[in-house]
Amino acid sequence: MPKYYEDKPQGGACAGLKEDLGACLLQSDCVVQEGKSPRQCLKEGYCNSLKYAFFECKRSVMESRSVAQAGVQW
Repeated sequence: MPKYYEDKPQGGACAGLKEDLGACLLQSDCVVQEGKSPRQCLKEGYCNSLKYAFFECKRSVMESRSVAQAGVQW
């Protein structure tokens, strides 16, 4: 079960999604049966929904930073 909505782990806004993405990759057939690295499996398209969700989370964090900085007048 995804953990990103449960108790938020330490490490930032997207830490739960990152943990879920890592767990998904480590449990995928690509890693378990084929013996490839999680990075290779991610490039091959495994766990795409979590990869996309993690990307969107990181992007929203970056956008909120730029909006906050844009409001500061020097």
